Amino acid sequence: MWSFSASSLLRVLVTGILAYMLLVGFLRLSGKRTLSQLNAFDFVVTVAFGSTLASTILNKDIGIVEGVAALFLLITLQFIVARLSAFSPGFKGVVKSRPRLLFYQNRYIEEAMRQERVIKDEILQAARSQGISSMEQVDAVVLETNGNMSILMKAEPGENSTLQNVNMP
Repeated sequence: MWSFSASSLLRVLVTGILAYMLLVGFLRLSGKRTLSQLNAFDFVVTVAFGSTLASTILNKDIGIVEGVAALFLLITLQFIVARLSAFSPGFKGVVKSRPRLLFYQNRYIEEAMRQERVIKDEILQAARSQGISSMEQVDAVVLETNGNMSILMKAEPGENSTLQNVNMP
């Protein structure tokens, strides 16, 4: 457990540095979208990046070429999915969820809360974190595609609504 060899330590250092540099380079080439955690799909890809990088660095059976190929494959797939999502509404619907309305005009939307597994206390916490002291100040609470809750204050009549793409009850 406490033993190590200089060659295995050197392998971890060299492989780690090379894999890290190549991962950063690939991510810079693929664009900002690859690094954003906008939804569950992006989260899974991010976890896969970490797992692949760790396996490449620590597993002696995985060479640097195989590890780099796996990272390149993940980034390429993420790029393709992002492009298809941007240009195909049908594909986007398969990969990404839509924002969901949880509270609207002084009423909690129980069915949406149940389906999204959100409780009233979590909505109240989100409101408090925004400095809101009363839900009567709030027009809507939206569960966004990344899992964050957006709090929309009551708007003046005639203002454009930001609820245009939200699943309404």
